[in-house]
Amino acid sequence: MTPTAPFLSLLLSVLAGSLAVAQQPPTQPQPGKWTTAEDHRNMMEQLGIKALRPGPSGNEKAPDHANIDEAKANPYPDWPDTLKLKNGKKVTSAKTWWKQRRPEIVEEFEREVLGRVPRVVPKITWSVASTTNSTAGSIPTIEKELVGHADNTACPSISVDIQMTLVTPANAKGPVPVMIMFGSKAFMKRMAEMMAKRPELQAQMKAAMGNDPPAAEQLIANGWGYALLDPASIQADNGAGLTRGIIGLVNKGEARKPDDWGALRAWGWGASRALDYFETDKTIDAKKVGIEGVSRYGKAALVTMAFDPRFAVALVGSSGEGGTKPHRRNFGEAVENLTGSGEYHWMAGNFLKYGAADATFGSKNANDIPVDSHELIALCAPRLTFISYGIPEKGDAKWLDQQGSFMATVNAGRVFRLLGAKDLGVGDDYQNAKMPPVNTGLLDGHLAWRQHDGGHTDAPNWKYFLPWANKFLKHTPPPPPPPVKASLAVPRTDQNSLTAHSQLLAKARQGGIDVYFAGDSITRRWGALDRPDLLANWKRNFFGWNAADFGWGADTVQNILWRLENGELDGVNPKVLVLLAGTNNVGNQAAPEGDESKVAATTEALQAVVATMRAKAPRAVIILTAIFPRNDNPAVMPTIGKINANLARLADGKTVRFLNINDKLATPDGKLRAGMMDPDQLHPALPAYQLWADALKPIFTELLGPPAATDHAPAPTGDPRAQRPVNNERSSR
Repeated sequence: MTPTAPFLSLLLSVLAGSLAVAQQPPTQPQPGKWTTAEDHRNMMEQLGIKALRPGPSGNEKAPDHANIDEAKANPYPDWPDTLKLKNGKKVTSAKTWWKQRRPEIVEEFEREVLGRVPRVVPKITWSVASTTNSTAGSIPTIEKELVGHADNTACPSISVDIQMTLVTPANAKGPVPVMIMFGSKAFMKRMAEMMAKRPELQAQMKAAMGNDPPAAEQLIANGWGYALLDPASIQADNGAGLTRGIIGLVNKGEARKPDDWGALRAWGWGASRALDYFETDKTIDAKKVGIEGVSRYGKAALVTMAFDPRFAVALVGSSGEGGTKPHRRNFGEAVENLTGSGEYHWMAGNFLKYGAADATFGSKNANDIPVDSHELIALCAPRLTFISYGIPEKGDAKWLDQQGSFMATVNAGRVFRLLGAKDLGVGDDYQNAKMPPVNTGLLDGHLAWRQHDGGHTDAPNWKYFLPWANKFLKHTPPPPPPPVKASLAVPRTDQNSLTAHSQLLAKARQGGIDVYFAGDSITRRWGALDRPDLLANWKRNFFGWNAADFGWGADTVQNILWRLENGELDGVNPKVLVLLAGTNNVGNQAAPEGDESKVAATTEALQAVVATMRAKAPRAVIILTAIFPRNDNPAVMPTIGKINANLARLADGKTVRFLNINDKLATPDGKLRAGMMDPDQLHPALPAYQLWADALKPIFTELLGPPAATDHAPAPTGDPRAQRPVNNERSSR
């Protein structure tokens, strides 16, 4: 309705004053103007509640703090039996589950906990507001801004326009799977601007979320699309908004009834309307659409998955009370927090009964709720459901009850197995189930669990979620994109590389490093646990100089640049930096049109790495090592020679020194000398590493003095996937 519409309605009624009252059009209802406190009080009055118990404090130092003592956590150890009908009969078949038990559980959640979606809800009409070309990392994408308009002819004074941003890979060969993520592009932009103004917030965010590429980049790199669905455009996140948004539109601005839906069901309903649109979009595989959220939106993601069987997969992050945390657990946030005025709007009005201290029906508590969180997880079966948490030390507070959520996930596993899916694989004894160690995933089944070592986020788990989902959905990620502008930092998004990045970050934080080696697999192998022969040579040559290896296999120069820009050199302050990189940019194919662009791009990339090293370690001397010769295709040797000539010109002989041992590795015509390289004609053999060490040690002695009797460098790392020494690692792929 336009701002002048109420005035026009009034004018028309005056002009029609001579008409009989029965002939006048009905007055359009106006949205309520209640505050949260007024709406909360109204629901208490509808239910006959005189007083609610206050919820505990999340501040562990407060006198009324929530219980975090596991010995007191289970006052109601016996939870509702998911596989027992209300008449007492056991559920032993999938047919009985679908026809009888699941409907019973749904009814109790709808009536008592989450509320009912009305039978008639206004139709949503989707329109594309704009389409633009963009990128995620280095991969081209198509970005659509969509608006889902709710038909508000029954109550024109309330408008609901669902805001959604849909991003898909531009070069996809067919329909792609999509993850709907609760959030908005505008919110992400505000967050980025705020962190840019306050570096300390950026540091806190990185500490909580880790240094992996953003979820959006990982999704696109894996051949998925993603959608940012703005929950506030569906339903406000407060009690005052219950007479507006989609709930208010359906109720024509009036207050809710006790079994009406709350915000969690409304947000889930909005996600289902997004899926309706995806079913009309030929670029999307609507059979492989997932839902994701963290915290309150983790609750919403679980609710969405539980009630709409069209969703194929869910990533439920740190959802706590009202999500995967059992109501019956006395640990952290409690039912009484959800029934208070700050959170009651998420739930059905009837849920307030379970926080009642004094009411016409007496009082009720968590044990009176007919269902619990394990049954909400069970409603997702047999579809892919990944439960994610972080650790309290990084901000994923004990308030969320990670242990209780694990118990609920274990309990739900029986339904997954009944329906032919795999559960966590840890048995059914939820009462004694203990979480696996941090960073130990239970990812072999359709029901999955992983507690990462970050904060209140699911960011560190995306690199595990995507391979897991790809496997079960039979989705094959596309090959890596072609090389991009060399001075642009590009992350590696495969799980093994992300895990290695996490290990190298931990190594960097340990300190004690005077000599820092950066590069690809040629560098990596020298100081790696999975190459004990080369590691022994490393220690023999460099012990006492506090040298640490930060190489990673298959990295291009752009990948190395990204790692340096994302924490692997932060705060290390080495005295010497050794860089050997570029062979993966050269590759083993000679360009028929000439190598000028490859030479220029690789040189530019290495210049960017040197500049980053100088910025992050301004007092260090950089030893720029010439790209080693390779004979897997001798035709690329001239290209290597041209790049090395450019590298020599980057050196000033003081702060940047050029080191070239290629005359010892190959003859003047580029043919490798005997014994210098592995059979792949690419990776150095032990004698070649010794030649490199012999060239480096005089420089180290000049800059650092002779090696000390002790060494303070961090312990070496290796290939995370290697269970034994690996001999077939390729430098290029």
